[in-house]
Amino acid sequence: MTAVAFSAELTELVVRALAEDLGSGDVTGEATVAARARARAVISQKASGVIYGLDAAALAFELLDPLAVVEPVVAEGDWHEAGTEVLRVEGRARALLAAERTALNFLAHLSGIATFAARCVREVDGTGARILDTRKTTPGLRVLEKAAVAAGGATNHRVGLYDAILIKENHIAAAGGLAAAVAAARGHAPGLPLEVEVRDANEIAQALEAGAERLLLDNMSLGELRAAVAQVGGRASLEASGGVTLETLRAVAATGVQFISMGALTHSAPALDLSLILQPLEAPR
Repeated sequence: MTAVAFSAELTELVVRALAEDLGSGDVTGEATVAARARARAVISQKASGVIYGLDAAALAFELLDPLAVVEPVVAEGDWHEAGTEVLRVEGRARALLAAERTALNFLAHLSGIATFAARCVREVDGTGARILDTRKTTPGLRVLEKAAVAAGGATNHRVGLYDAILIKENHIAAAGGLAAAVAAARGHAPGLPLEVEVRDANEIAQALEAGAERLLLDNMSLGELRAAVAQVGGRASLEASGGVTLETLRAVAATGVQFISMGALTHSAPALDLSLILQPLEAPR
Protein backbone atom coordinates (compact mmCIF):
# COMPACT_ATOMS: atom_id res chain seq x y z
CA MET A 1 0.00 0.00 0.00
CA THR A 2 1.10 3.60 -0.56
CA ALA A 3 -0.28 6.98 0.42
CA VAL A 4 -2.34 5.49 3.25
CA ALA A 5 -4.71 7.90 4.98
CA PHE A 6 -3.68 8.00 8.64
CA SER A 7 -5.40 9.90 11.42
CA ALA A 8 -3.87 13.19 12.49
CA GLU A 9 -3.43 11.83 16.02
CA LEU A 10 -1.50 8.77 14.85
CA THR A 11 0.63 10.86 12.51
CA GLU A 12 1.55 13.26 15.32
CA LEU A 13 2.44 10.35 17.59
CA VAL A 14 4.68 8.62 15.05
CA VAL A 15 6.32 11.91 14.05
CA ARG A 16 7.26 12.50 17.70
CA ALA A 17 8.59 8.97 18.06
CA LEU A 18 10.74 9.30 14.94
CA ALA A 19 12.08 12.67 16.07
CA GLU A 20 12.99 11.21 19.45
CA ASP A 21 15.06 8.51 17.75
CA LEU A 22 16.53 10.43 14.81
CA GLY A 23 17.49 13.70 16.45
CA SER A 24 19.81 15.44 13.99
CA GLY A 25 20.03 12.34 11.78
CA ASP A 26 20.94 8.66 11.53
CA VAL A 27 24.72 8.97 11.51
CA THR A 28 25.27 5.21 11.15
CA GLY A 29 22.98 4.91 8.14
CA GLU A 30 24.39 8.01 6.49
CA ALA A 31 27.93 6.75 6.99
CA THR A 32 27.41 3.20 5.74
CA VAL A 33 24.55 3.26 3.23
CA ALA A 34 24.66 5.00 -0.16
CA ALA A 35 22.07 7.73 -0.58
CA ARG A 36 20.51 6.09 -3.68
CA ALA A 37 20.56 2.55 -2.29
CA ARG A 38 17.23 0.73 -2.19
CA ALA A 39 16.16 -2.26 -0.15
CA ARG A 40 13.30 -4.52 0.84
CA ALA A 41 12.56 -4.96 4.55
CA VAL A 42 10.57 -7.87 5.95
CA ILE A 43 9.20 -7.88 9.50
CA SER A 44 8.52 -11.36 10.88
CA GLN A 45 7.31 -12.82 14.15
CA LYS A 46 9.88 -14.53 16.34
CA ALA A 47 7.12 -15.56 18.75
CA SER A 48 3.51 -16.61 18.26
CA GLY A 49 0.79 -14.08 18.95
CA VAL A 50 -1.72 -11.52 17.70
CA ILE A 51 -0.49 -8.73 15.47
CA TYR A 52 -1.71 -5.17 16.00
CA GLY A 53 -0.14 -1.82 15.08
CA LEU A 54 0.50 -2.24 11.36
CA ASP A 55 -0.71 1.30 10.62
CA ALA A 56 1.78 2.84 13.03
CA ALA A 57 4.61 0.72 11.65
CA ALA A 58 3.70 1.53 8.06
CA LEU A 59 3.50 5.22 8.84
CA ALA A 60 7.00 5.24 10.33
CA PHE A 61 8.39 4.02 7.01
CA GLU A 62 6.22 6.27 4.85
CA LEU A 63 7.07 9.42 6.79
CA LEU A 64 10.76 8.89 6.03
CA ASP A 65 10.19 7.69 2.47
CA PRO A 66 6.88 8.90 1.02
CA LEU A 67 7.42 6.67 -2.01
CA ALA A 68 7.93 3.52 0.02
CA VAL A 69 5.70 0.59 -0.91
CA VAL A 70 4.29 -0.98 2.25
CA GLU A 71 2.53 -4.34 2.16
CA PRO A 72 0.84 -5.79 5.23
CA VAL A 73 1.02 -9.57 5.01
CA VAL A 74 -1.30 -10.64 7.85
CA ALA A 75 -4.64 -9.54 9.20
CA GLU A 76 -4.65 -7.71 12.53
CA GLY A 77 -6.48 -9.44 15.36
CA ASP A 78 -5.65 -12.97 14.21
CA TRP A 79 -3.29 -15.35 15.99
CA HIS A 80 -0.16 -16.16 13.97
CA GLU A 81 2.67 -18.56 14.70
CA ALA A 82 6.35 -17.76 15.06
CA GLY A 83 8.05 -17.34 11.69
CA THR A 84 5.09 -15.61 10.07
CA GLU A 85 5.90 -12.63 7.85
CA VAL A 86 3.97 -9.59 9.06
CA LEU A 87 4.94 -6.59 6.93
CA ARG A 88 7.01 -5.98 3.79
CA VAL A 89 8.39 -2.59 2.79
CA GLU A 90 10.37 -1.54 -0.27
CA GLY A 91 12.05 1.85 -0.48
CA ARG A 92 15.20 3.84 0.20
CA ALA A 93 17.54 1.77 2.34
CA ARG A 94 18.51 4.67 4.59
CA ALA A 95 14.86 5.45 5.31
CA LEU A 96 14.02 1.83 6.08
CA LEU A 97 16.90 1.56 8.52
CA ALA A 98 16.10 4.89 10.17
CA ALA A 99 12.44 3.93 10.66
CA GLU A 100 13.16 0.35 11.76
CA ARG A 101 13.26 0.80 15.54
CA THR A 102 10.27 3.14 15.71
CA ALA A 103 8.18 0.79 13.57
CA LEU A 104 9.19 -2.24 15.61
CA ASN A 105 8.61 -0.45 18.92
CA PHE A 106 5.01 0.35 18.03
CA LEU A 107 4.31 -3.01 16.47
CA ALA A 108 5.93 -5.12 19.20
CA HIS A 109 4.31 -3.17 22.05
CA LEU A 110 0.82 -3.15 20.60
CA SER A 111 1.03 -6.76 19.40
CA GLY A 112 2.18 -7.75 22.88
CA ILE A 113 -0.94 -6.19 24.37
CA ALA A 114 -3.18 -7.86 21.79
CA THR A 115 -1.48 -11.20 22.43
CA PHE A 116 -1.84 -10.98 26.20
CA ALA A 117 -5.48 -9.95 25.83
CA ALA A 118 -6.08 -12.99 23.61
CA ARG A 119 -4.47 -15.28 26.20
CA CYS A 120 -6.71 -13.85 28.92
CA VAL A 121 -9.84 -14.25 26.81
CA ARG A 122 -8.92 -17.87 26.08
CA GLU A 123 -8.45 -18.48 29.80
CA VAL A 124 -12.08 -17.59 30.61
CA ASP A 125 -13.63 -19.22 27.56
CA GLY A 126 -16.98 -20.77 28.41
CA THR A 127 -17.47 -18.95 31.71
CA GLY A 128 -19.43 -16.00 30.33
CA ALA A 129 -17.05 -13.51 31.95
CA ARG A 130 -15.63 -10.70 29.84
CA ILE A 131 -12.12 -9.29 30.22
CA LEU A 132 -11.89 -5.50 30.58
CA ASP A 133 -8.96 -3.12 30.30
CA THR A 134 -8.42 -0.08 32.56
CA ARG A 135 -7.02 3.45 32.41
CA LYS A 136 -3.58 2.13 33.44
CA THR A 137 -2.13 2.94 30.04
CA THR A 138 1.06 4.53 28.73
CA PRO A 139 0.55 8.33 28.64
CA GLY A 140 -0.26 9.37 25.09
CA LEU A 141 -0.85 5.80 23.88
CA ARG A 142 -4.24 5.06 25.44
CA VAL A 143 -6.27 4.96 22.22
CA LEU A 144 -3.74 2.67 20.52
CA GLU A 145 -3.37 0.41 23.55
CA LYS A 146 -7.12 0.05 24.00
CA ALA A 147 -7.46 -0.72 20.30
CA ALA A 148 -4.84 -3.44 20.76
CA VAL A 149 -6.83 -4.86 23.68
CA ALA A 150 -9.91 -5.04 21.47
CA ALA A 151 -7.88 -6.65 18.67
CA GLY A 152 -6.99 -9.40 21.11
CA GLY A 153 -10.66 -10.05 21.82
CA ALA A 154 -11.00 -8.34 25.21
CA THR A 155 -13.39 -5.47 25.95
CA ASN A 156 -12.63 -1.79 26.45
CA HIS A 157 -13.75 -0.23 29.73
CA ARG A 158 -14.23 3.54 29.82
CA VAL A 159 -11.73 5.45 27.69
CA GLY A 160 -11.26 8.27 30.19
CA LEU A 161 -12.90 10.25 32.94
CA TYR A 162 -15.51 11.65 30.56
CA ASP A 163 -17.42 8.69 29.10
CA ALA A 164 -18.59 6.80 32.21
CA ILE A 165 -18.95 7.33 35.95
CA LEU A 166 -16.91 5.17 38.29
CA ILE A 167 -17.38 6.16 41.93
CA LYS A 168 -14.45 5.01 44.07
CA GLU A 169 -13.76 5.21 47.78
CA ASN A 170 -12.19 8.67 47.56
CA HIS A 171 -15.22 10.03 45.69
CA ILE A 172 -17.47 8.49 48.34
CA ALA A 173 -15.45 10.10 51.13
CA ALA A 174 -15.47 13.51 49.43
CA ALA A 175 -19.22 13.32 48.69
CA GLY A 176 -20.17 12.41 52.25
CA GLY A 177 -21.20 8.84 51.66
CA LEU A 178 -22.01 6.29 48.98
CA ALA A 179 -25.67 7.20 48.54
CA ALA A 180 -24.83 10.90 48.31
CA ALA A 181 -22.15 10.21 45.70
CA VAL A 182 -24.51 8.15 43.54
CA ALA A 183 -27.29 10.74 43.79
CA ALA A 184 -24.93 13.56 42.87
CA ALA A 185 -23.55 11.61 39.91
CA ARG A 186 -27.04 10.77 38.66
CA GLY A 187 -28.01 14.43 38.83
CA HIS A 188 -24.86 15.63 37.09
CA ALA A 189 -24.74 13.13 34.20
CA PRO A 190 -27.92 11.05 34.10
CA GLY A 191 -27.15 9.51 30.70
CA LEU A 192 -23.78 7.99 31.52
CA PRO A 193 -23.14 4.43 32.74
CA LEU A 194 -22.58 4.38 36.50
CA GLU A 195 -20.46 1.99 38.52
CA VAL A 196 -19.61 1.98 42.22
CA GLU A 197 -16.56 0.47 43.88
CA VAL A 198 -17.48 -1.66 46.89
CA ARG A 199 -15.32 -3.54 49.39
CA ASP A 200 -17.71 -5.54 51.55
CA ALA A 201 -21.30 -6.73 52.01
CA ASN A 202 -22.38 -3.50 53.68
CA GLU A 203 -21.17 -1.35 50.78
CA ILE A 204 -22.78 -3.75 48.32
CA ALA A 205 -26.12 -3.28 50.09
CA GLN A 206 -25.71 0.50 50.03
CA ALA A 207 -24.85 0.53 46.34
CA LEU A 208 -27.84 -1.63 45.47
CA GLU A 209 -30.12 0.58 47.54
CA ALA A 210 -28.77 3.62 45.69
CA GLY A 211 -29.57 2.01 42.35
CA ALA A 212 -26.08 1.41 40.96
CA GLU A 213 -26.24 -0.79 37.86
CA ARG A 214 -22.68 -2.09 38.13
CA LEU A 215 -20.52 -2.82 41.15
CA LEU A 216 -16.74 -2.97 41.16
CA LEU A 217 -15.72 -5.67 43.62
CA ASP A 218 -12.38 -4.37 44.83
CA ASN A 219 -9.62 -6.81 45.81
CA MET A 220 -11.99 -9.49 47.06
CA SER A 221 -11.01 -13.12 47.68
CA LEU A 222 -12.68 -15.90 45.70
CA GLY A 223 -14.95 -16.61 48.65
CA GLU A 224 -15.91 -12.95 48.93
CA LEU A 225 -16.62 -12.79 45.19
CA ARG A 226 -18.92 -15.81 45.39
CA ALA A 227 -20.71 -14.26 48.36
CA ALA A 228 -21.12 -10.98 46.49
CA VAL A 229 -22.63 -12.78 43.49
CA ALA A 230 -25.14 -14.47 45.79
CA GLN A 231 -25.94 -11.24 47.64
CA VAL A 232 -26.55 -9.24 44.47
CA GLY A 233 -28.65 -11.95 42.88
CA GLY A 234 -28.64 -10.38 39.43
CA ARG A 235 -29.76 -6.92 40.56
CA ALA A 236 -26.53 -5.40 39.20
CA SER A 237 -23.66 -6.56 37.04
CA LEU A 238 -20.42 -7.33 38.83
CA GLU A 239 -16.83 -6.55 37.96
CA ALA A 240 -13.94 -8.17 39.81
CA SER A 241 -10.80 -6.07 40.02
CA GLY A 242 -7.47 -6.03 41.79
CA GLY A 243 -4.50 -8.35 41.54
CA VAL A 244 -5.98 -10.63 38.89
CA THR A 245 -3.38 -12.57 36.91
CA LEU A 246 -3.46 -14.97 33.98
CA GLU A 247 -3.07 -17.80 36.47
CA THR A 248 -6.01 -16.74 38.65
CA LEU A 249 -8.36 -15.62 35.88
CA ARG A 250 -10.24 -18.88 35.48
CA ALA A 251 -11.02 -19.16 39.17
CA VAL A 252 -12.19 -15.56 39.35
CA ALA A 253 -14.44 -16.05 36.31
CA ALA A 254 -15.91 -19.18 37.89
CA THR A 255 -17.31 -17.16 40.81
CA GLY A 256 -20.06 -15.84 38.53
CA VAL A 257 -18.95 -12.24 37.98
CA GLN A 258 -19.76 -10.78 34.57
CA PHE A 259 -16.56 -8.74 34.15
CA ILE A 260 -12.93 -8.95 35.20
CA SER A 261 -10.77 -5.86 34.80
CA MET A 262 -7.01 -6.17 34.44
CA GLY A 263 -4.60 -3.25 34.45
CA ALA A 264 -1.91 -5.72 33.40
CA LEU A 265 -3.41 -5.88 29.91
CA THR A 266 -1.81 -2.54 29.14
CA HIS A 267 0.79 -1.86 31.82
CA SER A 268 2.49 -5.26 31.99
CA ALA A 269 1.97 -7.08 28.69
CA PRO A 270 5.34 -8.25 27.31
CA ALA A 271 6.23 -7.02 23.83
CA LEU A 272 5.83 -9.55 21.03
CA ASP A 273 9.23 -10.56 19.68
CA LEU A 274 9.63 -9.37 16.07
CA SER A 275 12.56 -8.95 13.71
CA LEU A 276 13.29 -6.93 10.59
CA ILE A 277 15.58 -8.30 7.88
CA LEU A 278 16.87 -5.98 5.16
CA GLN A 279 17.55 -7.21 1.61
CA PRO A 280 19.51 -4.80 -0.64
CA LEU A 281 18.06 -4.12 -4.08
CA GLU A 282 19.67 -2.74 -7.20
CA ALA A 283 19.62 1.07 -7.13
CA PRO A 284 17.89 2.82 -10.07
CA ARG A 285 20.25 4.00 -12.80
